[in-house]
Amino acid sequence: MVVDTLFSQDTTDSPLVAAIDLGSNSFHMVLARLVQDDIQIVDKMGEKVQLAAGLDDQDHLSEEAIQRGLECMTRFAQRIAGMPKTAVKIVGTNALRAARNREEFILRAEEVMQHPIEVIAGREEARLIYLGAAHALADDKGRRLVIDIGGGSTEFIIGEHFEPMHLESLHMGCVSYNQRFFADGVISDKAFRRAVSAAQRELMTIRNQFRRVGWNSVIGSSGTIKSIEAISVAQGWTTEGITPEALQKLRKKVMACKHISELKFEGLKPDRQHLLPAGLAILWATFFSLDITVMRKSDGALREGLLYDMLGRMHHEDIREQTVDVQMRRYHVDRRQAARVENSALIALAQVKQHWKLLDEEEFHSLLSWAARVHEMGLAIAHSNFHKHGAYILENADLAGFTKQEQMALASLVRCHRRKISKSVFESLPGNYREACFKLCLLLRLSVLLHRNRNKQRQPAFTLSVDGNKVTVSFPVGWLDSRPLTRDELTEEASYWRDAGMVLEIA
Repeated sequence: MVVDTLFSQDTTDSPLVAAIDLGSNSFHMVLARLVQDDIQIVDKMGEKVQLAAGLDDQDHLSEEAIQRGLECMTRFAQRIAGMPKTAVKIVGTNALRAARNREEFILRAEEVMQHPIEVIAGREEARLIYLGAAHALADDKGRRLVIDIGGGSTEFIIGEHFEPMHLESLHMGCVSYNQRFFADGVISDKAFRRAVSAAQRELMTIRNQFRRVGWNSVIGSSGTIKSIEAISVAQGWTTEGITPEALQKLRKKVMACKHISELKFEGLKPDRQHLLPAGLAILWATFFSLDITVMRKSDGALREGLLYDMLGRMHHEDIREQTVDVQMRRYHVDRRQAARVENSALIALAQVKQHWKLLDEEEFHSLLSWAARVHEMGLAIAHSNFHKHGAYILENADLAGFTKQEQMALASLVRCHRRKISKSVFESLPGNYREACFKLCLLLRLSVLLHRNRNKQRQPAFTLSVDGNKVTVSFPVGWLDSRPLTRDELTEEASYWRDAGMVLEIA
C-alpha cells in the first residue's frame, strides 16, 4: 500500500524519507531514498544542541535549552517541508524521557516541524541502534555486541544478523557525566576515577548476563566511540578499532591535561572536545567490565535504524505486530475471543471514521486492532480489575516498536474498555491522541459487550450512525427482543457514555 504510493521504483524520482533523532547531546537528521528495496542516504545534518545539559535538579528543561532545540529544528524543518507524514519519523531519547516538561517542548517543536514527535523507551532505542548498526556491517556469522554511548544513556545490545537478542539501556552518557564529574572543565585523576566507578556500578546490572551470553565481535556506533578511534589511529596506537592498550594511552594523555580546553588531539573534533573525559570514562569502564579486547566502529546507528524500521513497516513487516503477538502468548490471551472483538470493532470503525475523522488507517485502525487483541491480557493476573492490570502492563513494559506515546494510547483503550469511562485517562494523553482514543474506546467497548457470551455465533449486521455527540446503534428487527441480557447491558452502557458526555441510542 504505502510502498506503491509513497515510493516510485524509478530511482530517479524516488521521494525522500527522513529520520530525525533528538538526542541528549546532538540532534541529527538523515534523508534517504528507497532504491530497489534498500535505503540510499542522500543527505545528513547534525547539530550539537546538548538538550541534557538543560535539565535542572528537578528534571525540567530550561528555556535556553528548549530554544537551542527549536532553533536547530527550524533548520531541519526547511529540509522536510512538504514531505508526507508517512515519510518522516522524529523521535526523542533520554533527555526527553527524563524531562518532566517534555510535553511543552514537544508541542512547540511539533509546531515548528509540522510532524509528530515521539519519545522512545531505552530498550526501543537500543533495538533501533542495533538495526542501524547491523545494516551498516557485513553480515558476519556469530553474535555481535553493539554499544552506543549517547548524551544521557548508553545502549548495549547482543544480536545475530539483524535480530537483537538482549537489549539494555543504562543511565550514563557523555553529557550527563560531563555535568556530574567535569562541570568546571577541570580534569583530575580523582574525577576520572569517580566517573569510571559510577559507570562500573551501572554496568554491574548487565555484566554477568552479557558475559554469560557472549559475543564474537564488538561494535561501537556513537560519536564518542568514533572520536576515540580517530584519535587512536592518528596517534598510531591502532590501525583500526579501539583496544585496551589504546585506551590506556589515551587516558594518560588526557590526565596530562589539567583543563578540557587543553585537549587538542589530532582526530578530535572541537565540538566533542569537552565531552572526551566523560566519554572516555564510560568506555574505559565498559571495556574492563565486559573484558572487551577490540571494538570496531559502525557508521549506522539510531537514525539509520529508524529508516530501516520505516522500510519494514512499508513492506508490512511491522515489529509492533510481533510485539502484540508476544504479549498475547505471554499472558495467555484467548485468541478466538480477541479475533471476534477485533473484527466487530473494525467494522464499527469503518462506519464512523468519516464522521469522527479517524481516517489514518496506519495509526487508528492499527491501534484499535491491537487494543482488541490484548484487552483481556490482565486476566492472567486477576479477574478483578483486569482492565487496570492490562493497562499497567502496556504502559510500563518494554514493547518493541512502540513509542511511549503509542504505549500510553494503547493502555488507555485497555484501561477504559469496561466499567466507568474515565475521561481523565484520555486527557493525560498527548494532544493528538486524546479525542481519537476516546472515540476508539467507545467502539472497543461496544464490540466487547456484543461478544460477552464468547460463543461462535455470528453477530448481527449492526449499524452505527453519528449525529454530533450521539451514536445510534441499530440491530435487525427482533434481534434484541430475544436477548434481554444484551439489551440490559446496552442500557447500562448508555449510562456510562452519558457520564462521559456522549449519547448512546439503541434502535
